[in-house]
Amino acid sequence: VQLQASGGGLVQAGGSLTLSCAASGRAFSRTAMGWFRQAPGKEREFVAAVGWSGGITYYADSVKGRFTISRDSAKNSVSLQMNSLKPEDTAVYYCATPKALFVTAHDMGVRGYQPDYWGQGTLVTVSS
Repeated sequence: VQLQASGGGLVQAGGSLTLSCAASGRAFSRTAMGWFRQAPGKEREFVAAVGWSGGITYYADSVKGRFTISRDSAKNSVSLQMNSLKPEDTAVYYCATPKALFVTAHDMGVRGYQPDYWGQGTLVTVSS
């Protein structure tokens, strides 16, 4: 099982970026997929998740209204559209998904939840 994240980069505050994650090795269509991030010197934290149907999403309060997660189950991929970026959004972003089926987007956002599969991370740097 592999998750390949891409799309990170350097952007000015107020700008936008879109992260993408392609999954391979198994079908992820019946479980949630999500994004986490880890800022320098901080613990990794949940950002957003999307359910297996693509219709249910769940966001951390810090990104609600600015970030949009979506998935293409046919392509085994998930994207994170990030708008109105702030310097505090600077972090390495990881896509992730559970091994178990029928995990919900909300499940992934529960404090302390650890998905089984992780991508390699992509760095997002927001300059002020």
